[in-house]
Amino acid sequence: MNKFGILSILMAITSFVSFLILRGPNANMLIGIIILGSLSLLGIVFAVLSKKWFLIIVGGLMNGGVLVFVFFLLLAKGIAG
Repeated sequence: MNKFGILSILMAITSFVSFLILRGPNANMLIGIIILGSLSLLGIVFAVLSKKWFLIIVGGLMNGGVLVFVFFLLLAKGIAG
């Protein structure tokens, strides 16, 4: 594993932990969307920069899953007004 591969997986873990910290009935959804989205995009960039197929696939899937979740949060925020 190289530095970028480890950073990619670390970004996915950090996204998950930040979601657990930011959740709740009075959570600010916009801050959660910004933090989770930026961490996920950074994780995908680090996965591509690692140049190892295993790390690209694992990092891309983990961070891509977070990015899909952020998309659904953004969609829910738009529907709720």
